[in-house]
Amino acid sequence: MAGVPSICPTLVYRDAKAAIRLLTEAFGFSQVAVYEGEDGSVMHAELAYGNGMVMLGSSGRGGVFDKAMEGAGPSGVYVVVEDVDAHHRRAVEHGAEIVMEPTDQDYGSRDYMARDAEGNVWSFGTYAPQV
Repeated sequence: MAGVPSICPTLVYRDAKAAIRLLTEAFGFSQVAVYEGEDGSVMHAELAYGNGMVMLGSSGRGGVFDKAMEGAGPSGVYVVVEDVDAHHRRAVEHGAEIVMEPTDQDYGSRDYMARDAEGNVWSFGTYAPQV
């Protein structure tokens, strides 16, 4: 299992294609896989950043996970980045909603936060948790 993330946040979006554009263009994720249904909805997508991955899909498709997520609130995801300020500039250039500018934290990290179009908060910073 070397090289395989052990934890993958999984999100559902009303507009999964817009979420994929934001995550790849503004936040620098790489598109690993996108599987669409006959109606063009995103059945499942995998986007990578570093050695981590997020999975997402379109809401309203039915299925156990979609039903379990129905009515759930926004989520928060933390992503470790090397250069917070450069990452932040890229996000701003692509129109991401910034909710906290790059800030030096008391615990030694430098972080910023952005919100996607569906309310999920994405935090990017230098804090790297150790297992």
